Amino acid sequence: MTTLKEFEEDKLTIANREIATQKEANGKLFAELILVRKELAFQKEEKSKRAAELGIADKELAYQDEEKGKRAEELIIANKELAFQNEEKEKRAAELGIANKKLIFENNEKEKRAAELGIANKKLVFENEEKEKRAAELGVANKKLVFENDEKGKRAAELGVANKNLIFENAEKEKRAAELVIANNELTFQNEEKEKRAAELIIANYARSLIEASLDPLVTISATGKILDVNEASIKVTGVPREKLIDTDFSNYFTEPKKAQEGYRQVFEKGFVADYPLTIKHKDGKLTDVLYNASVYKDDKGNVLGVFAAARDVTEQKWAKNLRIANEELIFQNDEKEKRAAEFGIANKKLVFENEEKEKRAAELVVANKELAFQNEEKEKRAAELVVANKELAFQNEEKEKRAAELIIANKELAFQNEEKEKRAAELIIANKELLAFTYISSHDLQEPLRKIQTFVTILLENENDNLSENGKYNFERMKLAASRMQLLIDDLLAFSRVATTELTFEKTELNFIIDEVKAELRDTILEKKATIVAKKIGTANIIPFQFRQLLYNLISNALKFSNPDIPSHIIIDSKIIKGINLNNSKLSPEKNYCHISVSDNGIGFEPQFSERIFEVFQKLHGKEVYSGTGIGLAIVKKIVENHNGIITASGKLKNGARFDIYIPAA
Repeated sequence: MTTLKEFEEDKLTIANREIATQKEANGKLFAELILVRKELAFQKEEKSKRAAELGIADKELAYQDEEKGKRAEELIIANKELAFQNEEKEKRAAELGIANKKLIFENNEKEKRAAELGIANKKLVFENEEKEKRAAELGVANKKLVFENDEKGKRAAELGVANKNLIFENAEKEKRAAELVIANNELTFQNEEKEKRAAELIIANYARSLIEASLDPLVTISATGKILDVNEASIKVTGVPREKLIDTDFSNYFTEPKKAQEGYRQVFEKGFVADYPLTIKHKDGKLTDVLYNASVYKDDKGNVLGVFAAARDVTEQKWAKNLRIANEELIFQNDEKEKRAAEFGIANKKLVFENEEKEKRAAELVVANKELAFQNEEKEKRAAELVVANKELAFQNEEKEKRAAELIIANKELAFQNEEKEKRAAELIIANKELLAFTYISSHDLQEPLRKIQTFVTILLENENDNLSENGKYNFERMKLAASRMQLLIDDLLAFSRVATTELTFEKTELNFIIDEVKAELRDTILEKKATIVAKKIGTANIIPFQFRQLLYNLISNALKFSNPDIPSHIIIDSKIIKGINLNNSKLSPEKNYCHISVSDNGIGFEPQFSERIFEVFQKLHGKEVYSGTGIGLAIVKKIVENHNGIITASGKLKNGARFDIYIPAA
C-alpha cells in the first residue's frame, strides 16, 4: 500500500512538475508573445517614422524642385538683367562715340569759324584795297570815257560815211536781188517743165511697158525689194498668180537670188541697169534665160519710189536698147535738174549772206549807241558801288563782332560738352564695375547651392542606394543630371560674360599651337568618334590667345558633337590672307587685309535658314535628349570674333556638314 501510495504521490509530483513546467513554458511563450507584440509595435512605429521621413523627403524634394525652379527663374532674370546691362553698356558706349564725334565736329566747326573769321578779315582788307583801286580805276575810267566819247564822235563820222556806202551797196544789192528773182523765176519754170517731162516720161514708160511690151515679163519693185505690180507675162513665166507675187521678195523667182539682189542694188547705185543676165524659174521647174533692164522711178519731187524692171529673151535687143536710151535720158534730166537746184541754192545763200551783212552793219550802229549808254551807266554804278562798299564794310565789321561773340559762346559750349563727356566716361566705368560685380555674385551665389544639391544627391545614391526603389533611384539620377546641366549653363554664362568684359590684349600667335592644345584636350572624344582633324596652311595671327583658344575649342567640340554616327568625323581647318576689297562685305574695310580662318566638317549640318540664329544665346536646333549643351557656345564664338574686330558666317546643308568662316584683321 505504501508503495502504491508513494507511487501515486510520485506520479502526482511528476504531474505537478510537468504542469509547473508547462506553466513556466507558457509564461515564457507569453513573454515572448509580449516581446513579439512590442517588436511588432516598434516595427509599426519605425514604419510610420520611415513613412513620415519619406513624406518629409518628398516634401524636401518638392521644395528643392521649387527652389530649383526659383533659382532657374532667378538665373533667367539675372541673364535678362545681364543682357540689359550689356545693352545699356553698348548704348552708353554708342552715346560716348556719338558725343565724341559731335565734339570733333563742333571743334572742326569752330576751327572753320575761326578760319572764316580770318578769311573775312583778309577779305575786308582786300576789299578795302579793291575799293581804293576801284576809286583809282573810276578816275582812269572817267578819262577813258572822255577819250572814248571823242573816239565815238570819230566813229560816228566814219559810220555816216559807212551808211552812205551801205545805202549805195543796198541799192546795188536790190538790183542784184531783182535780177536773182527773175533768174529764180526762170529756173523755177524750167524745173517745172522738166518735172512735167520726167513725169510724162515715167508714165509713158510704165504704160508702154505694161501695154505695148506686155509679151515680156514686167515688174515694179518697191525700195525694200518687194513686188508692187506685174503683168501677165510675169505670171506666165513664174507660174505664180498675181495676188501671190505681190508683196513678196522679187529675188525668190530667180535661180540665183543673190545675183538678182546685186543687180537691184546696182540700180539704186547707178540709177539703172541694162542687159543684166538672169534666169527665171517656173514653179514647175522650167527655166527662162532673160536680160533684165531696170531703172528707178521717182515722184514729182525727185524722191525714188522704186524700180521698174523689164525682162525679155536675149534675141529681143531692140526693146532693151530703147529702154536703156530712155533711162539714160531720164538720168541726164535728173542730173540737170539737180544742178539747177544747186545753183538756185547757192544764189539764195548769197542773197541771205548779203542781207545778213546789211543787218550786221545796222546792228553795229545800234551796239555803238548802246555801248555809249552802257558806259554812262557803268560810271553811275561805280559811284553807287562805292557807297555800297562803305555800307558793306560797316556790315562786315558788325559781322566780325558777332563772330567773336559766337566764338566765345562756342568755347563755353565746348567746355560744357567736355565735362559731359567726362561724366559719361565715369558712368561707363561704374557700369563696367557693376557688371563685373554681378558676374562675381552670379558665379558664387548660384554655384554654391548647386554644389550642395550635387553633393547630397551623390551621398544619397551611394549610402542609401539599397533602401531606394527603382523609381527613387531614377528620380535622383534625373536630379543629378539636371544639376550637372545647371552647372554647365552657369559655367557657359560666366564664360560669355568674361568674353564681354575681359581686357583685350592682342599678341602675334601661332595658330597651330592653339589647335594642338585643343586636340590634346579633346583627345578622348576624338578617339571615340574616330575623328580626323586636318589643319593646313595655318600661320600666325594677331589675336587674344586665351579667347581664340576658347573659340577653336567650341567650334571643334561642336563638330565632334554633331558628327554623323555612320561615318568617321573629318574636320578641316584652313587659313589664308585675303584683301578686304575681294570680300564684297559692307562690314569689312576694302583697304585692309584680313586673316580668313575656316572650320568645316562632314557632320549632320543644319538648314540654311538657321545660319544666323545659331549664333544667338540659348538657341539650340536640337533637344537636350538628342544632344547635350546650353546653346551658348556659338554665341561665345561670335563675341570673341567681334572682340577681334572681325565677322563670322556659317553655312551648311542638312546631313551634308557645316562650315564656319572667320575674318579678322591681319597682323
